[in-house]
Formats: sequence, C-alpha cells, structure tokens
Amino acid sequence: MSRILAIANQKGGVGKTTTSVNLAASLQATRRRVLLIDLDPQGNATMGSGVDKADLERSIYDVLMKECTAREAIVETPGGCHLLPANGDLTAAEIALLNVENREQRLKEVLASVDEDYDYIVIDCPPSLNMLTINALVASHGVIIPMQCEYYALEGLSALMDTIGAISATANPELQIEGILRTMYDPRSKLTLEVSGQLFTHFGDKVYRTVVPRNIRLAEAPSYGMPVLQYDKQSRGAVAYLALAGEMLRRNEQLQAKQQA
Repeated sequence: MSRILAIANQKGGVGKTTTSVNLAASLQATRRRVLLIDLDPQGNATMGSGVDKADLERSIYDVLMKECTAREAIVETPGGCHLLPANGDLTAAEIALLNVENREQRLKEVLASVDEDYDYIVIDCPPSLNMLTINALVASHGVIIPMQCEYYALEGLSALMDTIGAISATANPELQIEGILRTMYDPRSKLTLEVSGQLFTHFGDKVYRTVVPRNIRLAEAPSYGMPVLQYDKQSRGAVAYLALAGEMLRRNEQLQAKQQA
C-alpha cells in the first residue's frame, strides 16, 4: 500500500511544484516506486518533469471525469518517474466536480485502483484551497507544507491548518501534517531565523531539519524539463531534496516500528 502525500500551501511561489517534482525524483533515486500527480491546471509539475502539457492524449482531468482509468493516463517521464499529468483542462474539472455526488472523494476513489503499484504517491496541489486541493487532502495520508520563512507565510499557514483540521475531523481521519519544509532558505536573514524559530516553537518535530536553500541550479532545472537531480546532481538544491527524502523515509520507518511494537 502506498503512502499518499499532498504538497500543499495556498500561498503561491513557496516551492510547491519544485518540492513535488524533486521529492518524487529523490524518492525514486532511493529505489522507491513513485507516482507524481499534477493537480494544478497550470501543469508546471508536468512540464518540469519533461512532459509537454500541450501534447497529452489523456490527463488527470479525464481520470477525475471518469473518461479513462488512472493507468490509461499515467505516463513515464524522461527521468523514469510515473506521472499523472495536467494541463488547462483541469480548470473545468473543478466546476464539473461541484455537481458530482461525493465530489471531495473523487481523487481518493481514483487512487484506490493504483494504490498497490507504488510506495509513494506525491500530489502537487494548486495554490488555493479549492475543490482540487480538498480532493488531494481527502485522498492523502499526510501533508507536506513548503513555506518561506517570512511574515506573511505564517499568516497563510494558519488558514491551511484550519482546513487540514476540518478535513481530518470529517472526511479523512487519517490526515496529518507530514512535515513543514523551509524553502528558499537564507540563514543570513534575521527574519528567516526568527520565523524558523517560531515554526519549531509551534510545530516542534513536524518541521523538517532539512532546509532547501536558494539555488540557481534548482531554479534553472524546470526550464530544461528536469528535476534538479538530473540537471545537476552536485548542486545544493539536489543535495537538499535527497536529504529531505532520506529524512522523510527515516521518519516513516520509525513510525512503522512504533506501530508494530
């Protein structure tokens, strides 16, 4: 059975797609079977994985609308990851889902058919708390929240925490915060250190020790349609996401050991 993780934050520009693409690639590098789902109509995770969103035969839209199965829409990226791609068609899905019974459960139903095929399923959410994001949260076991260490990021975090709490209290009791990831991290900034300290105060060990630094190679990689691990595996960005994958795997192993004890 796979562990399903939503990468979510309604604030844009915090590194959601960068984290989704590079965490999936890093997990795959550790020989895990990984499916990346692009749930953002902008299709950036699709393009950043080396798949042309303008040239898709089928996409996550078709799967959500039950026009094809998940297996029929999954493609293999040049890097070897499996991807459920997205393009602008997905905008229509949000409107269409409003008239569907159990609309917040649609993605969960879809993933049940491929659950056994993967160790990890990583979902790149859109930068808003809309029906697509709610579908991702209902389908997931955990939420990874990428965020910059700045004042407004803390404000946005509280709204997301309310949404996660509401969903875990009703539609998905399994849902929990997998971890909070500090992105575009600059240790020279006093504000960065202050916000980072506040995160540890409020969330303790839910905050990943790994931080993702500002890194030119990491920023360049999507324009070449590659995870940074393919583009420049020696870069600080690649090393950071490999470290994140390692930290996450260790946490999950410790959790499983506790549950079995």
